[in-house]
Amino acid sequence: MTASHELKFESPSFTKRLKGMLGVDFYRLFHTPMFYIFLAIAAIIPAMVLSMTGMPGPNGEVTEPLFTNTWQIIAADTPLYVVSDIGEYANMNMVFIFGGIMVSIFIGHDYKSGYVKQLFTTHAKKQDYMMSKTLVSAFSMACMCVTYIIGGVAAGILSGTSFDVNVGSLICAIIGKMIMSLGWASLYTFLNIIFRRYFGVSIVSCFFFGTGILIIGAAAIFGNSSILNIFLYGSSVYACLSGNILTLLMCIVCSVAWTIIYNVIGTIVLYKSDVY
Repeated sequence: MTASHELKFESPSFTKRLKGMLGVDFYRLFHTPMFYIFLAIAAIIPAMVLSMTGMPGPNGEVTEPLFTNTWQIIAADTPLYVVSDIGEYANMNMVFIFGGIMVSIFIGHDYKSGYVKQLFTTHAKKQDYMMSKTLVSAFSMACMCVTYIIGGVAAGILSGTSFDVNVGSLICAIIGKMIMSLGWASLYTFLNIIFRRYFGVSIVSCFFFGTGILIIGAAAIFGNSSILNIFLYGSSVYACLSGNILTLLMCIVCSVAWTIIYNVIGTIVLYKSDVY
């Protein structure tokens, strides 16, 4: 057989590999009830939050409303450097807590079912797995943000809460929150790679980071520092109702930085560890 008749086998390009893995992951996502359950949970959260505001106290007195504006359940009024009141965090940030749990279940099932073992013994590369899981998880949380907004608007209408807002800042806040899905998804994917053999620990770790407990504890020890918060929670501090194009740009920069950092570290962990 001459050289001209020899068959040449070339490994698929990164784009083709990632496209194939994304196709599988999206198919699995859309065909599992878990995804739709979490979408429903995201829609119910703002209704529950608004329903608890202004309720009668134990002695019959009416408590001060947690929110005076419907859009405050979407984002804080100003950049949230340190959580000093639960009302500051009781907004769309809660989507990322439940999103982390969903990511844990999604990746945990990969290892429990043996899917990862089959995947890595055939042709998949570790970086493709990290990137695919990050993008699918980000998409899932962005969808949860959408249902959260729908639920929040419905709850605001039913409760008669004000809708007055600077439309431009609101749009920046909403887009910023949705962009944050990418950064949070990369963090949660990384955590689940680290604790891949311990499903319970992975869920607890996602909850721990998602609730902001880390920054509250760090601030108590080191003092209130915007630099500390930006390092730990990236764009979380900028997606607010007084945001603008610059703060939105900051959200993009932080989320992309998180994605690159956690995907690189996660890929290294996968290459150096037994993934089964």
